[in-house]
Amino acid sequence: METQPREAARSRRRHYRLILVGLGLALVAAVLLSFWVGYFPLAPREVLHAFLSRFGYQGELRPQAATIFWNIRLPRILSAVFIGASLSVAGATYQGMFRNPLVSPDILGVSSGASLGAAFAILNGAANWLIQLSAFTGGVAAVAFSYLISRKSAHSQILSLVLTGSMVMALCNAGVTMIKYVSDPNDVLQQITFWLMGSLTKTDMDAFRWSAIPMALGLAIILLLRWRLNLLTLDEEEARTLGIHVRGYRLIFIVASTLLSAAAVCLGGLIGWVGLMIPHMARALVGVDYNRLIPASAMLGAAYLVLMDDVARSLLSLELPLGVVTSIMGAPFFVYLIIKRKERD
Repeated sequence: METQPREAARSRRRHYRLILVGLGLALVAAVLLSFWVGYFPLAPREVLHAFLSRFGYQGELRPQAATIFWNIRLPRILSAVFIGASLSVAGATYQGMFRNPLVSPDILGVSSGASLGAAFAILNGAANWLIQLSAFTGGVAAVAFSYLISRKSAHSQILSLVLTGSMVMALCNAGVTMIKYVSDPNDVLQQITFWLMGSLTKTDMDAFRWSAIPMALGLAIILLLRWRLNLLTLDEEEARTLGIHVRGYRLIFIVASTLLSAAAVCLGGLIGWVGLMIPHMARALVGVDYNRLIPASAMLGAAYLVLMDDVARSLLSLELPLGVVTSIMGAPFFVYLIIKRKERD
């Protein structure tokens, strides 16, 4: 009789490993496809030759292929991989921490704060690196303000965080609207609008390197502590009886998720719905255990955003904003989640 639970556990582990391998292969396929999609397609063999050219390879290679690989395609693909993984992991973390499957990474105002920071920098004619820094600072400041205000509330911390996050989002959105109102409609307003729609068009390797640091740090923290998320999904009193410092771990996960979301937004602008959709897709594959859900969400989110970026730059002759494409895909999925949850209730 004891062998049956062991066999079931082994079967689940094998199933999980197969899913991870499948997601890894899907990510590799999406990356190779992304090199091929565009006005200057790069076949897998050319991708390899272009990569080796940096190390002295002198084989057959079309003119400008190495330049396109290193300066255009590679930074854009790496950015899509990191942004997709970061938003998906942040979304899964917040959904578990707030015990609400309809929560997205911007619940505490990180996207609105980053938008305000970027809009302010663009209004003042800042360089691209300063716009990124301002967006990152604005996102972190918005979440910090939400958290500090929630500490003063008499309500439960989760309810207080949601309420203060909504208030901060409203304030930041009002600030963005005011900046757009006073901006030059022939220049600055267009730049702000383009940034708010989300795109990887202007991404370069320097911008990616700086944004990858906080994203890698946030991913590492959540991956190392992901088993604690299973305990945070319990009722707060129940978690305390198990010896869990609920507020301490909640703060750690908020900081890590903020690093992920703020860095993702400052690199690619507002790219919505990824953090809401992908965790649900990952749950359908690996279940609700966060030991498995976090890695699956990261890989699935990375592959998804790479493919969405391919759609954005190849669907029409004019490149579509990436945030618009993800919204078109995400809005129907959100309606499906609401209907499904109502039927379950």
